[in-house]
Amino acid sequence: MIKKDKGAWVWVPILYFTQGLPYVMVVTVSVIMYKQLGVSNADIGLYTSWLYLPWVLKPLWSPFVDLKSTKRKWFLGMQAIIALALFGVGLSIPTNMFFVTTLACFWMAAFASATNDIASDGYYMIGLTEKKQSFFVGMRSTFYRLAMVTGEGLIVFFAGFLEQKYGDNTKAWSMTMTAAAFLMLALTVSNFFAAPKYETSGAIATQRPKGFLEVFRTFFQKPQIGIALAFILTYRLGESQLVKMAAPFLLDSAEEGGLGYSTQELGVLFGTVGVIMLSIGGILGGILISRDGLKKWMLPMILSLNVPNVLYAVLAATKTTHIVAVTATVIFEKFGYGFGFAAFLMYLIYIVEGKSKTSHYAIATGFMALGMMLPGMISGYMQEWLGYDGFFIWVVIAALPAFFLLKYLEYPAEFGKKTNDDGE
Repeated sequence: MIKKDKGAWVWVPILYFTQGLPYVMVVTVSVIMYKQLGVSNADIGLYTSWLYLPWVLKPLWSPFVDLKSTKRKWFLGMQAIIALALFGVGLSIPTNMFFVTTLACFWMAAFASATNDIASDGYYMIGLTEKKQSFFVGMRSTFYRLAMVTGEGLIVFFAGFLEQKYGDNTKAWSMTMTAAAFLMLALTVSNFFAAPKYETSGAIATQRPKGFLEVFRTFFQKPQIGIALAFILTYRLGESQLVKMAAPFLLDSAEEGGLGYSTQELGVLFGTVGVIMLSIGGILGGILISRDGLKKWMLPMILSLNVPNVLYAVLAATKTTHIVAVTATVIFEKFGYGFGFAAFLMYLIYIVEGKSKTSHYAIATGFMALGMMLPGMISGYMQEWLGYDGFFIWVVIAALPAFFLLKYLEYPAEFGKKTNDDGE
């Protein structure tokens, strides 16, 4: 039997970078791509939010990931499908029906990505001891978010470079998505060599659930599950709307209420400052929870996640386009997200403690995705109704329910603390 925690410094970063990349391509880069290909904000908000649906529904097939085969085989297979789907997006963009065909390919990538999440998260909980799970939560969050910044930053920058070089957005984005497919394939190969085969022992097999319905029954019988799910649904209520309209806000012209930045400038901004601050925030969050436990840092981390949204409202109200002001907004937003999301991940791990961790984690993150999907669907309409200034004020207000629910949550004060020897 392979010892737990073996090679974690290698496979955790690669695995969660690979988990984050298809998510950002489907949920965020698609928004920028469609914006540059002439799709309206309302259609962007509505149709790209529907792409969250596989993450909402993934609990329905998560038990099969627990019951059939190994987590390692599941995530390697799904990662290969994602690479194929992104290649399909690249080929579809130059066609006359590009919107329908690319959405179909994104749907394929989304379902494979959601399944990859189930297997990867299950592998994380199987391959690490509980102490190491809390220690590496900052690492996994950081590399997951680094993948997102790679999509929002480097890949978008590459697309902007090609837009300027060819003067043809269609050609630029077709080449960009094809390149992203090859990157995904390279990451799949890396995971094949980096991830040990933990599930070859009979001991792991005995931890699987006895049946499909048992997984759901035991999850919804957890103590305080109603308050927990309400908190999961609202934790990112503001961000779920901001993430859809932040890029259109930076790209739209001043006449439309935006800041008039180019695709390339947007990529540079997210791909440089964003990477650094996100890394610092995520790693620091994991270290502090590992040192002090979740209770001490939950409120500060929720604040760090939501307070930077105020800066977007200030930019929109003042019509400030100065690079210093915009960069400062990105600095605080990326650091705040990296820092604040560590607490959310640790709380999800607490919720799924016990048998069927893989399936229970999928159910919990399915509710998290629902909290992203539904508000995101109306974000474009809200922006067109309120304008960018009113919209970002609404985003700030939308963060309040999570703060209200926080005082009703019950969990061990020292959960996640590294020095806890009783299984956290």
